[in-house]
Amino acid sequence: MTNARLGEALRLLGLDAAAARIYLTLLDLAPAPLGAVAAASGVGEPDFPAAYQVLVDTGLASAPRADGDVVAPVPPAAGLELLARHRAAEVEESRIAVSGAFDSFRRQRLAAYNDDLVEVVTGDAVGPRIRRAWASAREQIRQFESPPYVPLTDPTRDALATLARGVTQRVVYSRESLEYPGRLQEVIEPCVRAGEQARVLPSVPVKLVIIDDAYALVSLSIEEADVHNTMLVVQPCGLFSALVALFEQSWRNAVPFQGRTTRPGGLPPADRRLLWLLAGGAADEVIARELGISRRTLYRRLQTLMARLGAANRFQMALQAQRHGWL
Repeated sequence: MTNARLGEALRLLGLDAAAARIYLTLLDLAPAPLGAVAAASGVGEPDFPAAYQVLVDTGLASAPRADGDVVAPVPPAAGLELLARHRAAEVEESRIAVSGAFDSFRRQRLAAYNDDLVEVVTGDAVGPRIRRAWASAREQIRQFESPPYVPLTDPTRDALATLARGVTQRVVYSRESLEYPGRLQEVIEPCVRAGEQARVLPSVPVKLVIIDDAYALVSLSIEEADVHNTMLVVQPCGLFSALVALFEQSWRNAVPFQGRTTRPGGLPPADRRLLWLLAGGAADEVIARELGISRRTLYRRLQTLMARLGAANRFQMALQAQRHGWL
C-alpha cells in the first residue's frame, strides 16, 4: 500500500494529518529515538508532542518516557478497534443530527413540500433504488411478495446479507410466488433457512416493501398492462400508515410458512416442502413439478402423511401439521 493510500485510511479512521504523518514515519524508521522520528516526520515542535500522544492514546505507538527513548509502532488490533468504534459513533451522531433536522423541516414546512411525500421511480432506476433500500434497513423489512418480478442481479444475496446484519424480515408470499418456476428453491427457502419469517396468502393486495418505519416501496407492476418498471417511494404520511396497517392485518391472516419447532423425529425436507406448498394453496401439478415427482407419487406421499397425522383429508392434514410445528 502506498503512503498516500495508507494516509487516507488513517484519516478515515479519524486521525488528523499530523498524527498520520508521524505514524508513516514510524513505519519507515522504527525502532528509532523519538527525536529522530520528530525530525523525519516534518511535524513542527509545537504540534509534535500532542500528535504523537494521539498515536499512543489510540494504541498505535509505544509511549516514550523521554525524548531519547526508542519508540515503535505496536500491534494495531486494539487501537484500530477503538478508532473504528469512535468513528462509527461519530457517523451515527451525524446520521441522527441530519435525520432530525430534516424531520423538523418536514413538520414545519410540510404543506409547501407535500409533493415529496410520494416519489415516482421509473425504468432503469427501479432496480438500484430497491437495492439501496434493502441496504439501508436497520431494524426490519416487511414485504408483500408476488410476481411479476423486477429483474435484479442475485436478489437472494441482498436478502441474505440483510438477515446477516440482524435485520428482521417478515414476508407474506402469494401463492403465485410459490408456483413461480424456481422461486421456492432458489429464493424463498434459502431466506427462510437464514431466519426470514415467512407466511403465505392466496394473493397479496399489492407488491410492497416497508423499510423500518422510514418509507415504503410500492410497485406499480400490472401484469395485464405489461407495466413492470414503475415504483412509488412513500414517505411517512397517512398513506404510509395505511400501508403498514395493511401489511400487519395481512400478516395476522396469513399461514405460517415454517414453524420454529418440529415434532420429535422431524420430517424429510421434501415432505416439509410438500406441506409448505400445500398450505400455500399450490396446485397438485405445481407441487409435483417443484418436488420433481409424478402426480401418482405425490398422491402416495400425501396419503402417507395423512395417515401419519391421523387426518381424513388435506384440510385436516394442514391443521395437524401446523399444530405439530411442521408448517
